[in-house]
Amino acid sequence: MRLALVLILLATGYRLLGTVDTGLANFSPLMAIAFCGAVYFRNRVMWLAPFAALVLSDLYINWFYARDYGFHWNMAGFVARTACFAAAVGLGWWISTRKSWLWLLNGSLLGALLFYFVTNTQSWWSDPFYAKSLAGWWQALTIGHPEFPPTVYFFRKTLFGDLMFTGIFAFTMEWFARSRGEPSLLDSEEGESAEEAEPAEEKAKAD
Repeated sequence: MRLALVLILLATGYRLLGTVDTGLANFSPLMAIAFCGAVYFRNRVMWLAPFAALVLSDLYINWFYARDYGFHWNMAGFVARTACFAAAVGLGWWISTRKSWLWLLNGSLLGALLFYFVTNTQSWWSDPFYAKSLAGWWQALTIGHPEFPPTVYFFRKTLFGDLMFTGIFAFTMEWFARSRGEPSLLDSEEGESAEEAEPAEEKAKAD
């Protein structure tokens, strides 16, 4: 529990670094925390922690952009981001029943793609700058506003951040589990294989 809280606090602080160095914008661990939290935390109350981190960091980031750039995030954007986090939690819970490293990777990729499509589609729909057409939607997904870096550039950072922080989170949780002699995802797979192998060995001896 303490380790999880420390990871979440660090993730929240890291997200705020984007207000200090814009190069770190969209390079956030919160999506990975929401996803991995549902994979690893058996106490479902802990699944709410990433949402609290999202709300608190959003309040500060919105204030920062309003002060320095005169730009406010709208409520629709917050709802879209929250929906993506909820989907990441659901995806993590589903993957926790599969206990597979491959699914952990696939879930991280899927979460990044979902966040990219949902948030940029919401921007296209609510931003009067974009034409409400297929071409306008494509512009929102690829180029974005001309005064900002291309949208796909932010997606590249989101994807890399989700993969990296999922790996860091999973490695940390697995290392602590193994150091305490507790089961991990890998142990579960090995345990299942061993249980399946034992009846086969007993049957062979009987024959």
